[in-house]
Amino acid sequence: MSFSIWLSLALVCMLGAMSPGPSLVVMAKHSLSGGRLHGIAAAWSHALGVGVYAVVSLLGLAVLLEESPMVFRIISYAGACYLAWLGIKSLRSSGGIAANIEAGEPSNIVDAIRDGAMISILNLNSPYFFLLSSASLSL
Repeated sequence: MSFSIWLSLALVCMLGAMSPGPSLVVMAKHSLSGGRLHGIAAAWSHALGVGVYAVVSLLGLAVLLEESPMVFRIISYAGACYLAWLGIKSLRSSGGIAANIEAGEPSNIVDAIRDGAMISILNLNSPYFFLLSSASLSL
């Protein structure tokens, strides 16, 4: 594989990491409501969730997703349901993050870890990215 292909893959990875999305919203929510520790916990669990895709991609997830669209569809629907659940939960909350901070309600670090991991594992972009990057690396 040529250096230019590796460089283009690195550029795509950096652009993907810098683009805002649902992950940014989850990290901001837990950082604002729970402080630095909760934000860092959510970010590390998010990174571990992306690492899960990286490892299983190395073990053949790209081949499985390419050969079995049903598995990919299940992951996609699970991600859509999780994002819908987060949206409904935020719409039903009274006052949002600012009200919880003013009321002095403690934030739960387990929720930060769960949300960080789930937003990366169930994000529709992660399987697409690893599927396409493993296909380009095999060229």
